[in-house]
Amino acid sequence: MEKTSAIIEAIAHDKNIAIESAKRAFKEALINTAKRLEGRECMFEVVEDTKKDKVDIYRVLNIVADDDPLLEEQPEVYISLTEAQEYGDVEIGDHLRLEFDLEEYGHTGAANFYKELEYHLQRNIEQELFDKYKEKVGTIVLGTVNQIDADDNTYVEIGELRGILTQRNRIKGEQFKVGDSIKALLKFVRVDPKTGMSLELTRTAPKFLELLMEKEVPEIEDGDVEIVSSARIPGERAKVALMTDRMNIDPVGAAVGSSGVRINAVSKELNGENIDCIEYSPIPEIYISRALSPAVIKSVKVVSNKENDKRAIVDVTSDQKAKAIGKSGINIRLASMLTKFAIELNDVEGNVAATETNEEQVTKTSDTSALEDLFK
Repeated sequence: MEKTSAIIEAIAHDKNIAIESAKRAFKEALINTAKRLEGRECMFEVVEDTKKDKVDIYRVLNIVADDDPLLEEQPEVYISLTEAQEYGDVEIGDHLRLEFDLEEYGHTGAANFYKELEYHLQRNIEQELFDKYKEKVGTIVLGTVNQIDADDNTYVEIGELRGILTQRNRIKGEQFKVGDSIKALLKFVRVDPKTGMSLELTRTAPKFLELLMEKEVPEIEDGDVEIVSSARIPGERAKVALMTDRMNIDPVGAAVGSSGVRINAVSKELNGENIDCIEYSPIPEIYISRALSPAVIKSVKVVSNKENDKRAIVDVTSDQKAKAIGKSGINIRLASMLTKFAIELNDVEGNVAATETNEEQVTKTSDTSALEDLFK
C-alpha cells in the first residue's frame, strides 16, 4: 500500500490524535482485515518502508518437516519444507513470508479494512484519553456542571470527558446548578462497557484540601512548608499539620496568611469548612496535645506506639473536656484521624488557670522522662 504517510497524517488530523496512534491503528486494521479474509489462526506481519513511503503486509508461515503432524493440525500456521522451497532456499525452523495483497479482495477487502480501521482508531482515541486523564488522577480539575440527575448526582464537563460527582463525594450542604464552574479532585478514570469513559470526582477527600492549600500558600507550593497530615469531616471542620525546616518561617502563620486571608480562601471553596492549622511535632505527646486544640491539655501519655496499635491517654480538666471533645465529638475524632492515635480522655482535678499551657507541660514531661531514662 503506497503513499501511506499522507493517508496516516490525514487520519490523525481528522481524528485529532497523534500520528503514532493513527499509524498503530492503521497497522492493526491491516492485520485484522487479513485475518478476517484468510482465517483468524493465520499470522501476519506489517512492514513499513519509509523510503518508498509504503506499508506491506506479509503472511508468516513456520517451516516444518514434510511429515510433521502440525501440517494437519494447524495448516494456517505451518508449511512443509518441500512446499516452502518453491519460494527460495529455506530450512526447517525458518519463517516464510508471503506478500498479502488486499486489493485482490476488491470491495470485500476494502469494506472490511474500513470497519477495522474505524474500530482501531476509536480504540486508540479512547486509549489516548485514558492515558491523558490517568496522569491527572490525584490532581484538581476544573469543569462546568451540565446535568444534575434525580439522585442528585452532579455531572461535570471536563475537556473531552464527563465527570461524575456523586452525592457522597460532595460536601454536605453544597448545591450546584447547571452552568456552575466547580473544582474537584480526580479520583480515578472509569471505563464502563455501556456508558463509556468517565471521571470519578470528589470534593470530600483530605487530598483536595491539601491541594487547595498548596495553590493558595506559596510556601507550601515551593516546598518551604510541608503538609504532614490532614483530616476532614467535610463541610464541618478540618485539621492540617504543618512543618518546616526553615527557622525564619512560621508554618501555621504562612498557611493562615495575613488576617486569615489564605485559609479563608480555602474555607470558602470548601463551603465554609472550618480549618485548624497546627504545627507538627515528631514527639507524639506534643503532636497529640496540639491536635486537640483549642482545648488546653494537662498531660499526654502514650501507652502504645506500635504501627497498628497507637494509643494515648490524655489528662484534661473538666473545664477543658468539652473543648477537647468538640461538638458531636468532632474535635477528638479529627485529632485521632490526624495523629493516627486512638485518644482516650481522662478527667483530672483542676482547671486551666491552675495548669501550665498544654505544650509547655507536655514538653517538660517529655524532657523529664528522657532524663529518667538516662539515669536508669
